[in-house]
Amino acid sequence: MSDGLLLVHAFPLDARMWEGQRFGATTVAPDLPGFGMAPSAGPTMTMALAADHCLRAADAAGLDRFVVCGLSMGGYVTFELWRRASDRIAGLVLANTRAGADTPEAAAGRRDLAERLRRDGNVLAENPPPLLADGARPELQQRVKGWVADQSAEAIAAAASGMAERVDSTGDLAGIDVPTLVITADGDRLIPADLTTPMAEQIPGARLEVLTGVGHLTNVEAPDRFTALLREHVAACGIRL
Repeated sequence: MSDGLLLVHAFPLDARMWEGQRFGATTVAPDLPGFGMAPSAGPTMTMALAADHCLRAADAAGLDRFVVCGLSMGGYVTFELWRRASDRIAGLVLANTRAGADTPEAAAGRRDLAERLRRDGNVLAENPPPLLADGARPELQQRVKGWVADQSAEAIAAAASGMAERVDSTGDLAGIDVPTLVITADGDRLIPADLTTPMAEQIPGARLEVLTGVGHLTNVEAPDRFTALLREHVAACGIRL
């Protein structure tokens, strides 16, 4: 068994979003159930089910201890990983995510989206969520739009349903006792910085980095800055890649 890095992707994408952060054989970036090449999880992909899927991927890669980096929905899965396997986690990177559960209105909106997806197909293919900052390069917009279009409506609906019922992880923050890096962006229109920043204040010793001029997918839109922060944090956690 070895040490490594576990990357957990955002909604509604797959592990291709991490193409700039794969550091070799000890980096594991699974497609979550139903996304990319992974088989479906059924009608609801709970964050707990996704976390178990990630642990199986880490086991298959021979990882004993690892730093977990989760972005957006990947952050929600990261909290489940912490609750399930904190003894295996050497550090955390919580990027463009938040600890709180959905409001009743937000949860209802996710369920409505899931119904539309099941009825009409991948409605996000032509109208994806604002994953990038205003003014992002056209070629980058097209690449991300292509990733969204490649996902099945079933997978996106299952993930939307699972996020709608996720638990509030705010109470877990004070108990996180591994080095933690919180990353947000001033142009994030999906999870604004004021929703992400409080985590850095509630996790003991956490470090906060605010990337400027980019949006929700910080690792895609600012790959050099994100990757440098990630490498530095993994090293600070005592993990050699």
